[in-house]
Amino acid sequence: MKKFFCITGMSAVFMLVFNFVALAQDEEVKVRNANEDPEPVVVEKGFKKENLFTGGGATASFYSGGSLLGASPVLGYKLNDYFDAGVVVNYVYQGNRDRYVYNDKFRQHVFGPGVFARAYPLPFLFAQVQLEQNFTIQRYYGAGSATADLKTNTSATSFLVGGGLSTGRVKGGTTFFYFSVLADILKNRNSPYVDVDYYGTPDERIRIVPVLRAGVNVGLFQKRYNRYDPEY
Repeated sequence: MKKFFCITGMSAVFMLVFNFVALAQDEEVKVRNANEDPEPVVVEKGFKKENLFTGGGATASFYSGGSLLGASPVLGYKLNDYFDAGVVVNYVYQGNRDRYVYNDKFRQHVFGPGVFARAYPLPFLFAQVQLEQNFTIQRYYGAGSATADLKTNTSATSFLVGGGLSTGRVKGGTTFFYFSVLADILKNRNSPYVDVDYYGTPDERIRIVPVLRAGVNVGLFQKRYNRYDPEY
């Protein structure tokens, strides 16, 4: 009788172990070491809308006899926690009166597309490169003239290099204010970022004019996806 109970007990234990192993194989139960993270790290790949950002900068200056207005909207993408890239569109208008003689007028339009990349070694510090193709339209109207007496159309490729400060590009975030200083190292004579002396003469001199820009980055779709909500 004891032998019968022993055999029965061993059979029951064997069946329980067999069922447990079979169930474990079906559900792929993993025994986690205590030193491992409580939850597996999921690495998302591919395009993510919440990495998009917009923004840009604006320029406005009014002085005696003239004005300068400009805007440079951007559309960018956060590649990772240290790099951004995107496209930019530039437009600057400048108008002057009494430029050479009384009641004459000068009008200039500068516009063009560009691409940029930024690297953030620190949340508040970044380096930037930006490639632009700008087109310049200049019109000069003599005193009392309704039509332009002088028309000039030029274009130039500019490669801006520099850096700046931000109010804090926190890990994962793309919303902040920034200030940058850039310089066009190509020094094309028709670039809007240079000053030319003795234009078109053997003594022509081209000086780089620093480009000072202040603007804002605004993250898109972040609240919708709750990516950077502290309570998420």
